[in-house]
Amino acid sequence: MVEELDMEVVNAVLAPQRALNPGLTPLMLNHAAWVTHDVEATAEFYTRVMGMELASTVYDDKVPSTGDAFPYFHIFFRMQDGSTIAFFEAPGLPDRPAVAHPAYDIFDHIALQATDKEEVDRWYDWLRANDIDVVGPTDHKGLIYSIYFHDPNGLRLEITTPLDTEWNRHTEQGFADLKLWCDAKKKAQAEGRDVPEALVELIQQLRARYD
Repeated sequence: MVEELDMEVVNAVLAPQRALNPGLTPLMLNHAAWVTHDVEATAEFYTRVMGMELASTVYDDKVPSTGDAFPYFHIFFRMQDGSTIAFFEAPGLPDRPAVAHPAYDIFDHIALQATDKEEVDRWYDWLRANDIDVVGPTDHKGLIYSIYFHDPNGLRLEITTPLDTEWNRHTEQGFADLKLWCDAKKKAQAEGRDVPEALVELIQQLRARYD
């Protein structure tokens, strides 16, 4: 909770001061959704390769939340904790435009948790046995251990397991790092410096924490 943190650090990051969240935090991931142009191949991949259950399906000729007349088939695949990955197939939808920079294809991904390193390695062998290109395993600074691959839609997936049992509890350090990053950007902008260059300098200064 924010109330338990160093409020001087929190306030410095969240300025200008606004009302704190009144205790509303999502319970869990319900679903994350993407477009597919081949729902049959997507269903085969997520049920057979990924071992997920086909959880639910929806047909409609318009989007309920917006009223847009996009006819679609919506499909959900369930993981062990009940969270799901979902897809929409819409007839006649054009291909997604190319990204402006390769970093978007690397950074945009969804990470799925495995039990331990041995299970991540088993995933690696299973995916390779299915002729799927896999990157890794990668040790992320002692935080998590991961492999990366793509589904039939080009969606980048990660299978990961924590190496640090408190990996998602470093909130105060997170606020401190956020302040350092934002301050470095603002300082570089105010001085007319190259912002990426200034941020690389910050990263190099902080890299010693991982040594």
